[in-house]
Amino acid sequence: MAKVLIATYSRSGRTQGVAEELAQLIDADMYKIEVAPDTFDRDMYKTDEIATEQIKNNQYPKLVSEIPNVDQYDLILVGSPVWRGAPATPVHTFLEQIQNFPGKVASFYTDAGMADGYEDTFKEWAGKLNVLPAHEGSNDLAAWIKRLN
Repeated sequence: MAKVLIATYSRSGRTQGVAEELAQLIDADMYKIEVAPDTFDRDMYKTDEIATEQIKNNQYPKLVSEIPNVDQYDLILVGSPVWRGAPATPVHTFLEQIQNFPGKVASFYTDAGMADGYEDTFKEWAGKLNVLPAHEGSNDLAAWIKRLN
């Protein structure tokens, strides 16, 4: 079995819950993608405005948690909520910082509405990383993991 890292940004805890379900299915290390507490507002609408400005100005948030040495992994599963059809902006920062990762990357995401454009944006943000198919929600996680191997 491949050595796996599950890297997750979760605002409400829902995406983190899916990450924990994945960790029960496979042997994986966990990493929380974290930003400073004052980066986003408690109000999701204001957070949406902040994230939209970050994307527009190409000024993504800094991570406060040190990224582990990704070279020890074969696969990184990146979890994110969907914000306006795209991954949360801290995911951009994470992907930007692992551009030399030689393994495979796949995203899982949670959404409360429309996820249109999520996978395309993730692939764009992933740059030269080797991106595998993404997965929405917590249904059929075992089948998705099986397809990735």
